Amino acid sequence: MADAILVTGGAGYIGSHIVAELARAGYRPIVVDNFCNSSPSALPRLSRIAAQEIRCVTADVRDQAALSRVFAGHAIAAVVHCAGLKSVSEGEAQPALYYDNNVGGAIALVDAMAAAGVKRLVFSSSAAVYGQPDRNPVTESAPLRPQSVYGRTKRIVEQLLEDVAASDRSWRIALLRYFNPAGAHASAAIGEAPSGIPNNLVPLLADVAAERRAEIAVYGNDWPTPDGTGVRDYIHVMDLAAGHVAALAYLASTPGVIALNLGTGRGYSVLELIAAFERACGRAIPRRFAPRRPGDVAAYYADPSRAEAVLGVRAHRDIDAICADAWRWRLNRVDD
Repeated sequence: MADAILVTGGAGYIGSHIVAELARAGYRPIVVDNFCNSSPSALPRLSRIAAQEIRCVTADVRDQAALSRVFAGHAIAAVVHCAGLKSVSEGEAQPALYYDNNVGGAIALVDAMAAAGVKRLVFSSSAAVYGQPDRNPVTESAPLRPQSVYGRTKRIVEQLLEDVAASDRSWRIALLRYFNPAGAHASAAIGEAPSGIPNNLVPLLADVAAERRAEIAVYGNDWPTPDGTGVRDYIHVMDLAAGHVAALAYLASTPGVIALNLGTGRGYSVLELIAAFERACGRAIPRRFAPRRPGDVAAYYADPSRAEAVLGVRAHRDIDAICADAWRWRLNRVDD
């Protein structure tokens, strides 16, 4: 029987695409999700994509007793931990909530895994652990200076997992630092479906193109970049998902802990991304320039060479593919 992989937050945006890729690779994903920022409606669509029933346990990752029941009821081979809160602005407004969910959830999960003897873990971390970079591209050896509550919770969990691996050499842990995941599954059956105002640029562009919002705000047009707008590294969510599958395979034979960037190594400006979305949707995207936001930086993109060398994976899809898939998903959405 195929190995069962527990995916916490597996009904969410990134988690659902990882579940789809795990199923395609021959694994048997099992989802744990409390649906605080996802929807149960994703599960039947995900099952169709995966060509297998995706089992889901409705539970909070902080509920160690519920997690223990999941491990007792299934022969879990490894865990991909995506569950957590991820809005930078919400984290600044409600720090205790973010520490409780993100750090508390990781502690409960590690304890449940240890009790069950499951010690292979891929952690959904973030480039936010770097804070403002001294230079680009950003390597894994760059200083770790998170400047948001969200980023600090991710770094604290990384430190927790580093300490766990140091205390018990049988643990195998990958810390995957995402840059800017975007796009959707090519089937248009799953994608990013934020509740309320999206935090990320691509779903905002999709809302404007779909005439759900009047315009896109571009924060700063006086950055020291080629066109004056901020530059970021956008990685297609399916390339990101492939990195998790490769990390699981790597950890099957490699103990210890490793940190890896998941990005493309190429930065695109806000105006370049808007132009790509205009090509995808075939219409103009109204925009207005607004003042820079505190904490923003001019340019920020990954050096993904270590992930390519260690895992044998690299991003293949560009921003045109990201925007085309995101637009197809936006047109197909029925849950908003």
